[in-house]
Amino acid sequence: MSIFSFVKEAGVKLWESVVGQEAQAAESLQAHVAKVGLGNPAIQLSVEGEKVIASGEVASQEEKEKILLALGNVEGVSEVEDKITVATPAPEARFVTVKKGDTLSAIAKAEYGNANAYNKIFEANKPMLSHPDKIYPGQVLRIPQE
Repeated sequence: MSIFSFVKEAGVKLWESVVGQEAQAAESLQAHVAKVGLGNPAIQLSVEGEKVIASGEVASQEEKEKILLALGNVEGVSEVEDKITVATPAPEARFVTVKKGDTLSAIAKAEYGNANAYNKIFEANKPMLSHPDKIYPGQVLRIPQE
């Protein structure tokens, strides 16, 4: 079990407020995971204030990480508690929070020493990213191992 922190004010806006509407927020998040192209994974979600708790089993570490990012990169979510198990364990990716002025090339240069490796980061964050230039401050990205 891990807890991942996110910038509460950054991300996709799915609701005005979750206060008193945690069950509906969990349903909205489940639909959001499917909408961003991650299918309908066998996960269960609950919402407690600004924290999302995700449990269940998925096929791969990559799928798990993408689900956690899809949940955390939502406005109003400050933490995601990870209780998801993986059928085929693999090394975990690192996570980076985008800062003002960052580009995928700058992040690739900092993480891999090669700005041209930006496409590796872009591919690792599909389908949440639709274009390499469409990142925003506060967004958390997967940085796969080299």
